[in-house]
Amino acid sequence: MRDVAIVGAGPVGAALALALAGAGIDAVALDARARGATLRGDRSLALSHGARLIFERLSVWAPLAATPGAVTPIVRVDVSQAGGFGTAMLDAGDVGLPALGYVVSYVALQAALDAALERAGVDVRYGVSVERVDTDPGRAWVRQAGDAAAIEARLAVVADGTGAGLAGIERARHDYGQVAVIGKVATARPHGGLAYERFTPDGPIALLPEDEHYGFVWTLEPRRAQEVLALPDDAFVACFASQFGRRRSDFLRAWGRKSFPLVMEFARPPAATRIVAIGNASQTLHPVAGQGFNVGLRDAWELKRVIAGTPREAIGARAMLDDYVARRRRDRWAGVAFTHGLVHLFGTDLPFVRWPRGIGLAMLDAVPPIKRAFTRAMLFGA
Repeated sequence: MRDVAIVGAGPVGAALALALAGAGIDAVALDARARGATLRGDRSLALSHGARLIFERLSVWAPLAATPGAVTPIVRVDVSQAGGFGTAMLDAGDVGLPALGYVVSYVALQAALDAALERAGVDVRYGVSVERVDTDPGRAWVRQAGDAAAIEARLAVVADGTGAGLAGIERARHDYGQVAVIGKVATARPHGGLAYERFTPDGPIALLPEDEHYGFVWTLEPRRAQEVLALPDDAFVACFASQFGRRRSDFLRAWGRKSFPLVMEFARPPAATRIVAIGNASQTLHPVAGQGFNVGLRDAWELKRVIAGTPREAIGARAMLDDYVARRRRDRWAGVAFTHGLVHLFGTDLPFVRWPRGIGLAMLDAVPPIKRAFTRAMLFGA
């Protein structure tokens, strides 16, 4: 019987597998993709400084950062609202760090993690389709498609990004009635590590530096999203630039526009008998503040700490799972509350909301202790 069986070896599952290997825990990871493949195309991830520290401990950051075009530092974040006063500039120098965060190529990150797993000799089984996870009070069985024998483990960890259909784990779901339009945009001036969080009547826009261009996430109502997606490239660039006013106007061209619906899902609790969900299988957050992956990575790191501090025969037992759930409760709820609150606070253009919102941004910018506390919460979690 294995100590831990991990369903999913994407970035969160792979990080957990690496961390457990470093702690001497007997773990196996199963992933549906083929060895060396990725299921997410050219997607990018927003990593906090806290996430970088975790990847440094896993010996993943150095090779990742050495990959050309894979990592772009975010040095400053310009926060503003269209049609209203109040702005804030978050700067890495204010908290004594080289960067507030990083935009990382998903493909490059997965490749760096896969290479680290191989170097560490972790048992990773690729091209495996998991049908279900069965449990009893003493163990878990991970059932694979076909005739393959079930994998028996003290604890099953689900990190497959969905967490659907797990016995004993209820998932709350909230449909925002919004669509995220994503893509890339080139500018005449170098970005210099400057990101933007722009709140507009149409919806918030996150503009993140990636390599020598920007990536964007624009939250829109479904009908407006279809209109924006249907625009020719030149018309889209003009529409996009109009959302920024004088904050930024040097957009040249856009490409790679796609969309996906926005929902929030939250497992409560994220653990049941001999099974626990982490990452997007535990909580799926609105992308407005780029917190989703970072919360998920902290799930993996805290779970490793709990497992490593538990006697082998007690791994996966109720007491261990209760300890993990208690340790993660504050940070998970804070991530949901923060992103959910931003969506509602900046999702309306009514004057009686716009003015207090502007005052809040002005205070954030003008009062250093508030700015530092806000910035550190985004970097390291609650």
